Amino acid sequence: MPSLKYRIVFTVLLSFFLSILMTLWVTYINLGWSEHFLADWAKAFLWAWPAAAVISFFSAPIAQKLTTKLLP
Repeated sequence: MPSLKYRIVFTVLLSFFLSILMTLWVTYINLGWSEHFLADWAKAFLWAWPAAAVISFFSAPIAQKLTTKLLP
């Protein structure tokens, strides 16, 4: 089982990458490219990253256990 320090660093990095890419994609899909795109995307990212970090921290161990059960 990974140490708490490892889990925290992993969670911060993974949630950062996912939040950047997902908010960029969804902002583009919903609003398209405009003069305000970067500001709209940045706002979405700043709201999404903390939520993604908390969700990832608590769901990662569950996902690891499920993966272990699904794959012999």
